[in-house]
Amino acid sequence: MAVHKKEAFSQAEQDLAAFAKALAHPARIAILKVLAEKCECICGEIVEILPLAQSTVSQHLKELKEAGLISGSIDGPRSCYCINYEAFKKMGSSFQGLMDAMKDPGTKCC
Repeated sequence: MAVHKKEAFSQAEQDLAAFAKALAHPARIAILKVLAEKCECICGEIVEILPLAQSTVSQHLKELKEAGLISGSIDGPRSCYCINYEAFKKMGSSFQGLMDAMKDPGTKCC
């Protein structure tokens, strides 16, 4: 039986993994590009730009929002979303730390 051992890892490792998981779909990358280009966006506009159904876009927006990568508000039938740049700054630093820790030692492996 598999045992969930997420708690064995630091909070920083868990946060970085959750951030990476939220980005691990090309549709979410495309949505973030649309939001970055427009600064704010209504869900319907994203559906018009991407080759995805409205329900699919909504699901991806939900995943991005739950991961803290975007924030959003609902105003009647309209949903407006924007990028949480603070989360990207924090995770960008974390990714840079990971990349720095994995520098090529210059020795042959395997």
